[in-house]
Amino acid sequence: MIRLFETRPGDDGLPGSERRLAVLALVLGTLMAVVDTTMVNLALPSIAHDLGVPGSRAVWVTNLFQISCAAFLLVCAALSELVSRRRLYVAGLALFVCASLGAALARSLETLLVFRALQGLGAAATLSIGPSLYRAIFPSRLLGSALGLSALVVAAGYASGPALGGLVLSVAGWPWLFALHLPLGLLALWFAWRALPREPRRRGGFDGAGAVLSITMLASFFLAMDTLGHEAAVWQALAWLMTSLVAGVLFLRRQRGATHPLLPLSLFREPRFRLAVCASGLAFIGQGLAFVALSFLYQQEMGFSPLQTAWLFTPWPLTIMLVGPLAGRLADRVNPSVLSSVGLVLLIAGLAALALLEGEARIVDGLWRTALCGVGFGLFQPPNNREMMASVPRERSANASGVMSTTRTVGQSLGVALVGAFLAAGAPVQATLWVGPAACGLSLVASLARMPLAGAAQARARRVPSSTSGQGSTMALNPSSRSPHERSGHH
Repeated sequence: MIRLFETRPGDDGLPGSERRLAVLALVLGTLMAVVDTTMVNLALPSIAHDLGVPGSRAVWVTNLFQISCAAFLLVCAALSELVSRRRLYVAGLALFVCASLGAALARSLETLLVFRALQGLGAAATLSIGPSLYRAIFPSRLLGSALGLSALVVAAGYASGPALGGLVLSVAGWPWLFALHLPLGLLALWFAWRALPREPRRRGGFDGAGAVLSITMLASFFLAMDTLGHEAAVWQALAWLMTSLVAGVLFLRRQRGATHPLLPLSLFREPRFRLAVCASGLAFIGQGLAFVALSFLYQQEMGFSPLQTAWLFTPWPLTIMLVGPLAGRLADRVNPSVLSSVGLVLLIAGLAALALLEGEARIVDGLWRTALCGVGFGLFQPPNNREMMASVPRERSANASGVMSTTRTVGQSLGVALVGAFLAAGAPVQATLWVGPAACGLSLVASLARMPLAGAAQARARRVPSSTSGQGSTMALNPSSRSPHERSGHH
């Protein structure tokens, strides 16, 4: 950890002494958003009782936060170029904190839902540009280590959320879950305003039409996935999917002709970036599917209690916390695609082992299988994220960061929806679990395909000064290889 804050001659990014407060701002902002996702789920029965609404309506306290956050990820990433990432991050934190106060004081479901949507918007502003800020804070030689730290923080949030929520609810009411964000948020705001790097803003317009289409596309997609996951009428899911598809086609058409596109499609011309996005999305489908399917397997097929089920999930994030930083550090020294591919092999083995669990299995049988999945995912994610960030020009880091966050949320939601669809069709839970290894197998194919490209890029980076390393391919380094629209939209 100490090496993250050492300064060497020729380092880009912030000086070592200035990185600490900036990292604390990112860590606190990420933790609040991730912990909120898992912590509030435990309070849904209490919220439904206190506000006098059925549980089916109280579920929207969680759903609306997730949909709002996911729908605005690409928009916030693009907006950061106009207002600067520092200002957007601070504004997102401020909105999240103010909305948390409003949610804590809410006394009706409608009011609570408004503030939950605003919380989601604030979380989108911070999560969409978080990885790109790590790239701006740390020198290129430490990018993998920095993203390994990011993976540790996310895993810690997922691991601690249920326990923290249970602890708060054991001594206080559900409004305190939201009030808990106030002191942490104010501290994060101070750190962010003081320490995050200042940068010039891009001159030019904003793709408002593209933003509307992006929000429509993503919100409709997540509503469709939620509909499938809750076994609602098929026509509702199809209607939302059709809306998302139409908006997506119009969005892509808009991006090809926009002067300042919300999402520059030239990002996907870089093979390393394109393959890393595919690998990430498919791996998160496997993870999202496994988390939900295993809940049914442990409780309905194997007879474990909810508390025992919670313990059985614990090894997954804990092993990511242990392995993720090490994988990120190794990715700065060896081919990241090799590490990602080894991680995917372990993840596939763990998911297959979980699918082979039988009804009379013991708790320890589930624990080591889940731990193997966590080791594999921890070894896969930081190197793969490094590939996504390092394969694009620095001035497109915010866009790449938005794509990374959107890919993660889309993959997880699709995995959850697949469980609901398979179970609604009468498929056994074990059969559903096999979809996870299949998705991760396709992810492995994408990871292996970019292995020669990643190795060549890393060798090239060692031959140039650190101030230019990590910039990606020749196309990424050469401004003339980008479109005139992109060149006119930079600083």
